Amino acid sequence: MTDPNGDAAVSPVPAPPPTANTGMIASFARDLGDDRTVPRKQVISWAIWDWATQPFNSVILTFVFASLYLISDNFLPADIAALPDTDPVKERALADLSSGYGLATTFAGILILLLAPVLGQRADATGRKKRWLFVFTMLLALVQFALFFAFANPSFFWYGAIVLALGAVISEIAGVNYNAMLVQVSTPRTIGKVSGLGWGLGYIGGIVALAIVVVLNSVAWFGLDTSNGLAYRLIAVGAAVWTIVFSIPLFRNVPEVPPTGDGSHRVGFFRGYVVLVKDIARLYREARPAFWFLLASAIYRDGLAGVFAFGGVLAAVAFHFSDDQVIIFGIAANIVAGISTIIAGRFDDRFGARAVIVFALAGLVVMAVAVFAFHDVGTVVFWTGGLILSAFVGPAQAASRSLLARVTPEGRQGEIFGLYATTGRVASFISPALWTASIAIFGATIFGVLGIALVLLVGLVLLLFVRLPKHVRLS
Repeated sequence: MTDPNGDAAVSPVPAPPPTANTGMIASFARDLGDDRTVPRKQVISWAIWDWATQPFNSVILTFVFASLYLISDNFLPADIAALPDTDPVKERALADLSSGYGLATTFAGILILLLAPVLGQRADATGRKKRWLFVFTMLLALVQFALFFAFANPSFFWYGAIVLALGAVISEIAGVNYNAMLVQVSTPRTIGKVSGLGWGLGYIGGIVALAIVVVLNSVAWFGLDTSNGLAYRLIAVGAAVWTIVFSIPLFRNVPEVPPTGDGSHRVGFFRGYVVLVKDIARLYREARPAFWFLLASAIYRDGLAGVFAFGGVLAAVAFHFSDDQVIIFGIAANIVAGISTIIAGRFDDRFGARAVIVFALAGLVVMAVAVFAFHDVGTVVFWTGGLILSAFVGPAQAASRSLLARVTPEGRQGEIFGLYATTGRVASFISPALWTASIAIFGATIFGVLGIALVLLVGLVLLLFVRLPKHVRLS
């Protein structure tokens, strides 16, 4: 059999039957192409893990703890914190906090680059995806508990930044094992809906968590003394408890699958990196569609991350939203993204994952340009355009996960999903770089959205040139 992207021969990969739209939760477990049935309880229990861990992303990393607490007056010297927000000295001090946090997250990205694929590879070999998922889920909860000790004092800034960065590493590695379990709880005909359900529940979990924060702020934390950052530190504790409680269904109801092979090819941890390089070369030779898709998706997934990473900045700086408005926008964005992701899962199984990704990326590029072109109209432009952007992000993310699962050779899920996380991190500098360059060149924050649009456009073009196997249903 010839490789669709070249002349090299590819190893035989089992060709699943075409996907089909078979309904929502009630039929997630039914595979019309064979006799295998995945119990509904396992499907839902797997998907709830996204709900369990989403507050770390939406509340801790994106909209509340990092942006409104760690990079704020709380961690500036008292004399600088007392200065007006427009004072150059204070602006520089806040910029130093931002760059310090960025440095910590850069090192986190390097750790993910080094660890994610090897740990995923070992999970495949040992057949312990669930065990490793449990370990890293509990570590993620522990990290969130540790944020309680990030007191509102400049001397604790680096503690908070390092703990957050460590949490990002742990979250990514947990996600490698979680994503690799997708094929265990789905069939070729339901993989899109199952993936979409997970993403959708994740977004909805973020909504509920952010809404709880808004309610607590509106009632002034019921009179609790929130000095020394206690409110934000309690939010971190609440997120930790949330992670533990809602991850229980997966660990109770989804079984561990046996390891691939007989274990004779297991290697030591450091030797695993040598194996990794060889596996990448083998992936290029034997599963070239997966190789090229990893490359294309690394670009556009960085753009997708940029939409949410810089959405709050655009709202606050370019459109002058208040802190509460930023959080409310985050809630609305998660609502829209969650609903659209679940709905898009049906289109994934009917029209193909790549069709969903292409449509979503095209919509993102068009709306990003529209937000820029009409920004002078006022906040209604960002409310409308930003929410439409959010509607496209989730479907593109979920469809990417299901498409990768479809093109991944059996027994290599953990390894390739590790590469999926790794390639995304390798490209993670592109959106921030183009965001920063656009603002520096043109002198206004609103121009940053054009940098994000360019990243998405490049990823879209690369995806169009990825030729997938015949057994993968295309647009």
